[in-house]
Amino acid sequence: MGSEKETGVRLDKWLWAARFYKTRAIAKEMINGGKVHYNGQRTKSSKQAEVGAVIRLRQGYDEKEIVIKKLSEQRQKAVVAQTLYEETPESIAKRETYAEARRLNVLNNPAPDTKPDKKQRRQLIRFKES
Repeated sequence: MGSEKETGVRLDKWLWAARFYKTRAIAKEMINGGKVHYNGQRTKSSKQAEVGAVIRLRQGYDEKEIVIKKLSEQRQKAVVAQTLYEETPESIAKRETYAEARRLNVLNNPAPDTKPDKKQRRQLIRFKES
């Protein structure tokens, strides 16, 4: 690992090793698709990751902002992978706020218990057309 710290690690490889994505191909796809920002800018998958860099990435509904603490080219256990980065406190608070908002939205707008019957469907169609 000594030489890795001097030369850096490809960003897609680091994201894979830190277990943000299941494969390097998915990590590369996310980077190229603009879902990953390195120090506030879009980047390429071949970018050399450096200790102290800030990465903002999207995973489903969540957007995380993390700081690289260690470099690694090898994918290891999850507990080891979690030592490679640290999520910023602002990012954690923001994710919790959004998760709570999503949860409340589901509770406030529940799905109906049954599907509309034929008469109700016709009424809905007439209502939408008018």
